[in-house]
Amino acid sequence: MSGSIILLSGPPAAGKSTVAKALAASAPGLAANIEGDKFWFFLAKGKLDQGAHARIITRSMLLAARPYVRAGAEAIVDFTIGPWFLPSLRTVAGDVPIDFVVLCPSLEECTRRAAGRIEGAIDYAPYRELHEAFGAVTGFEKHMITDNDLSAEQIAAKIRAGLGEGAYRLG
Repeated sequence: MSGSIILLSGPPAAGKSTVAKALAASAPGLAANIEGDKFWFFLAKGKLDQGAHARIITRSMLLAARPYVRAGAEAIVDFTIGPWFLPSLRTVAGDVPIDFVVLCPSLEECTRRAAGRIEGAIDYAPYRELHEAFGAVTGFEKHMITDNDLSAEQIAAKIRAGLGEGAYRLG
């Protein structure tokens, strides 16, 4: 097994989906891009508590990523996954290596990006607390990328260099 799961996380409007595409394009071999936002719509009837639904989505994405990694691919999982969820995710991933990268531009930058989304503007007010939670996490500083002024390709190159050094690998 030569691949890994790359958890590309951060608050909404941090640039995860755009960077995930650039990261997949820069992969040295096979790459799968698993967009977590698509998983929100798998539940066809009824409604779950948002926290429970997010946990199901996260587990489902990791389970979907594992066969790609076993085939030698990088599986880039793009979703808002806080470091506080990592202990439970390790059991889902099993023996598959996980790299954890958090994109966390400033609150002002995320608010600007959310307002200018092509697929529809988002009011960032409900996400401010989540953004602050990412910014307040300790012990994961080496996993954080906080640049506001880099392009997606530049951030992907920065991540690619860190992956090569093992900087984002979880134990």
